[in-house]
Amino acid sequence: MRRRIIKALSAFLVMTALVAATAPSASAATALPLSGFGDIAVDQANQRVFVSGGPTSNGIVVTDFAGNVVKSINSQSGATGLEMSADGTLLFAALAAGDAISVISTTTLTETHRYATGPCPTHLARSKTTVWFGYGCEGTFAGKIGKLEHLAAKPVTGDLQGATRYQRAPLLTATDTDMLIAGQLALSLSTVQVYYIEAGALTPDSTGEVGASLVDLDLTPDGLTLHSAAGSRDRVEAWSPTNLARRGAYAARPRPNAVAVTERFVAVGALTGDANDVMIYEHGGSVPTSTRALPTGHTVVPRGLAWGADRLFVITSRDNQPQPNIEIFTV
Repeated sequence: MRRRIIKALSAFLVMTALVAATAPSASAATALPLSGFGDIAVDQANQRVFVSGGPTSNGIVVTDFAGNVVKSINSQSGATGLEMSADGTLLFAALAAGDAISVISTTTLTETHRYATGPCPTHLARSKTTVWFGYGCEGTFAGKIGKLEHLAAKPVTGDLQGATRYQRAPLLTATDTDMLIAGQLALSLSTVQVYYIEAGALTPDSTGEVGASLVDLDLTPDGLTLHSAAGSRDRVEAWSPTNLARRGAYAARPRPNAVAVTERFVAVGALTGDANDVMIYEHGGSVPTSTRALPTGHTVVPRGLAWGADRLFVITSRDNQPQPNIEIFTV
């Protein structure tokens, strides 16, 4: 009997150690000196995180991988969408209140260029060396897609969306697989439009409905699976970009508002919080590999998840206040 008890206890301790080894560890949430949230981008090479303040802010905050504030980059009017260059040396920022895209050196953390765009550039995505931007002010039904080719003779080209009509600046996601996907945000019927990139132009392909009140989109790095977080669902859904056929779903509680994917993982968050505020799945998994609770009163903000090589960065709001916070989970 004593040997059986010892063996059972040993097995329990081994299992506990394995769970502890595989569960993400977290930093304490750090309040950021911003009046709102726009987007998040991760600079893996320099181990920095960029967080923009949104359309009513004028800054981008830079932190290290522990969440410590390194610098605030000011005079970024309405900085919202953020995107890293292919080589990681530059950060592009969509200035929704400045009708421009700024280019920031990730080494000096200073602005090096600024390019005029159409009104209210808001969302960015990159395919190879081209930065695509969704622009158009809210409620105008004049949302469009443009592209920025940094340092080209004609760097900015607009009005590339074709016949698709967008209520505002469309949400964009892309990979290096010559595919760009644009989403209609916050409508009672939200759709996505798939484009193929051919000779620098956009060719419309499949289109379909992904639920009401779309908030976030993300493509797997190979471009084979699209993930959507729409407020009318209780799950993040996966789709084939080629025909928008369903490829599964990941439970996220009511009102999912954030999704971020890697080659292996799908991280999901929702506006409604409980003991498991952030859930991490392996692709195709039916249950999370881990779930993480945020501090009391904190919920994930819309589009507030981003991956580094071995950690997940989470932007939260505390008690519905506009000031963003950053929390980091090591996976």
